[in-house]
Amino acid sequence: MTAAVPVTTRRILAFWTPLAATWLMMSVEGPFLAALIARLAAPRENLAAYGVAFALALIVESPIIMMLSASTALVDSREAYLRLRNFTWMLNAALTGLLLLLLLTPVWEVVALRGMGLPAEVARLTRGALLLLLPWPAAIGHRRFRQGLLIRQRRARRVTAGTGIRLIAMLAAALALGTATGLPGAWVGAVALSAGVVAECLASHAMSRGVVRALPPADASRPPLPVPGYREIGAFYAPLALTSLISMAAHPLVTFFMGRGRFPLESLAVLPVVNSLVFLFRSLGLAYQEVAITLLAAGEANRRPVYRFAAGLAAAGTLGLAAVAFTPLSAAWLQGVSGLTPSLAAFAVPPLRLLAVMPALSVLLSLQRAILVHGRRTGPVTAATALEMAGILAVLVLGLGWLPVPGVNVAAAAFLVGRMAGNLYLVRPCLRASGDRLV
Repeated sequence: MTAAVPVTTRRILAFWTPLAATWLMMSVEGPFLAALIARLAAPRENLAAYGVAFALALIVESPIIMMLSASTALVDSREAYLRLRNFTWMLNAALTGLLLLLLLTPVWEVVALRGMGLPAEVARLTRGALLLLLPWPAAIGHRRFRQGLLIRQRRARRVTAGTGIRLIAMLAAALALGTATGLPGAWVGAVALSAGVVAECLASHAMSRGVVRALPPADASRPPLPVPGYREIGAFYAPLALTSLISMAAHPLVTFFMGRGRFPLESLAVLPVVNSLVFLFRSLGLAYQEVAITLLAAGEANRRPVYRFAAGLAAAGTLGLAAVAFTPLSAAWLQGVSGLTPSLAAFAVPPLRLLAVMPALSVLLSLQRAILVHGRRTGPVTAATALEMAGILAVLVLGLGWLPVPGVNVAAAAFLVGRMAGNLYLVRPCLRASGDRLV
C-alpha cells in the first residue's frame, strides 16, 4: 500500500473484518450473560447488580481503554514499545489500587448506598461482583496494548483469535457456574467476564511476541516522530484517558439518576439488556477506529475511501438495529433470547427505539477520533466527550424531574442527545486536522 494509490474497498473490508469480528464476539458477552442471569434466582436484583457492577468496572478501567489507539499510533520502534509498555504497567497498577480502595474502605457505603441509592441487597451483590472483577482493569490494559502492536503490523486476525479464546473462556465459566453452583447471577457474570479477559490477555501477549522481537531500533529521521519520552507519552495520552473516563462515567451517572426516577428497579434491570443489544450493532463502528488510524497514516490517497467505507458501516448498523427495534423481532429478542418477562420487555422497547440511530453516530465518532489521533490532536476528543457528558447530565436532570416516563426512557434520550452534541462539536476540529477536506 502506498500513498499514491488509494486503498480499495475490498482491502479495507479485509482489514476491518477481523476487527469487526472481534467486537462482535465481545458484544455477545452482554446479551448472553444478561440472558443467563435472567434465568437464575432473583433476576431483577441480580440484573440490576450486574448492570451497576459492570458500569463501575467500566469507569475504573476507562483510563486504559485508549491504549489500543496509543499503541497503534506510537509504537514504531523497540524503544517506543518499552516506554509505552512501562507507562501501561504503571497505569494498570494505579487502576487496580483504585478499585481496591473503593471496595475495601468506607468509600463503598458512601458511593453505593448514599450516592447511588441502591437497595441494600443490590449493593451487596454489586460489591461481590466488583471484587470478582478485580483482574479486569490490568488484564484489559495489557491486552489492548499488545493488540495495538498487532493491528499496527496488520495482524488483525490474531486479535480476532484472542477474542475467540476470550469468548470460549467466558462461556465455559458462565455455564459451569450457572448450572453447577448456587452463586448469585451477578457473581456468575462477574467471574465469567474476568475469566474471559484474563484468557484473552494471555493469548494476546503470546501472539504478539514475534511482533515485539521484530521491532526495529529507533530512527529519529523516520516519520511520524522520534521516540516519545514519558512526558510526551503522557501529553499525548492524557486527553485520550480523560476522554474514556468522562465517557465511561456516563453509565454510573445514569445508574445514579435512574435509582431516583420512575420505576427504578425495572429500569436498572432492563438497561443492561438494551445496552447490550445496541452495543451489538455499534460494534461495527467501534472496530473501525484503529483501521482508520492505520490507513490514514499509510497515505493521503486513502482518505476518501476511508470516509466512504465509514458511511456504509453507519447505514448498515443503524438499519440493522432499527429492523429489530421496530418490528416483532424486538419481542423475539427481549423475551426469547434475553429471557425478560413480558412486563420487563415492555419497558425495554421504547429506549431501544430511541437508540436506533446510535450505531451510525458511533461510526462517525470512530472516524472523527481517528482523524484527530492521526493528526496528533487529541485535545478536541476530550472536549467533545465532556460536552457529551454535559448533554447526558442535562437531559437526566430535566427528564427525570419533569417527564412522567420510566427512568430508562430518559436514560436512552440522554445517551442520544449527548452523543449528537459530541459529534457536532468534532466537525470543525476534524476539518482542520484533515486540511479542510470533507469529513
